[in-house]
Amino acid sequence: KALKLYPAGATTNSQSGVKDIEKTYPVIERMSEIGLPLLVHGEVTDPDVDIFDREAIFIEKVLHPLRQRFPALKVVMEHVTTSHGVDYVRGATGHLGATITTHHLIINRNTMLVGGIRPHYYCLPIAKRESHRLALVEAATSGDGQFFLGTDSAPHLDRAKETACGCAGVFSAPNTMSCLAQVFENQNALERLEGFTSLNGAKFYGMAPNKTRIRLKRQSTPIMQDDKLETPDGPLTIFDPGFELFWHVEQDAS
Repeated sequence: KALKLYPAGATTNSQSGVKDIEKTYPVIERMSEIGLPLLVHGEVTDPDVDIFDREAIFIEKVLHPLRQRFPALKVVMEHVTTSHGVDYVRGATGHLGATITTHHLIINRNTMLVGGIRPHYYCLPIAKRESHRLALVEAATSGDGQFFLGTDSAPHLDRAKETACGCAGVFSAPNTMSCLAQVFENQNALERLEGFTSLNGAKFYGMAPNKTRIRLKRQSTPIMQDDKLETPDGPLTIFDPGFELFWHVEQDAS
């Protein structure tokens, strides 16, 4: 069990989120006492702060003061996207972890913006520059138990994405494991994939690992990928990593 903190307006459907974190301090104090983790969408929503700087400012102005006030509070920075976030987590002494999404390990802001707008790569927190992506890859594949998978897979119908004011979210659930296996293979870190996806998070939360297992099998030729998932309400575009995938998920690993 945990409690999620959404700053008001930080992401899709968060309009009723927290506007003044100090008003939540009595709840957070109790969480600290009973060991209930606080999961944070780590961005400020001040309109004067550039969207690409929101995470760094959140750490400085909100998260660090919060953790100083409640040093025993367990905190997870959800979907961390910057080298600032990675460095802050690594510099912490216990009680702090971070999730990393599949798509933030693969795309940077150029993927979304260069050569034309690609709305299916638009997400919040927004993808950052390449140096930040590389920091995320290093953290995810390092074996450091403070970092673990949080896909933040967010399906929105194509008509809600391909519009003048589209929804934020990347639909990565159908091919997340295949994408991650490719990323970890490229880093010669396949032996650390299970920890990142299945063990580190469970250990941080004090939970037993999932008993259900899957098997990843590498094929000699690229796997066939669906571009869309058809629904009664319309199509959903599946995350395109921009490279061929060779790892196939076998559901039954018994």
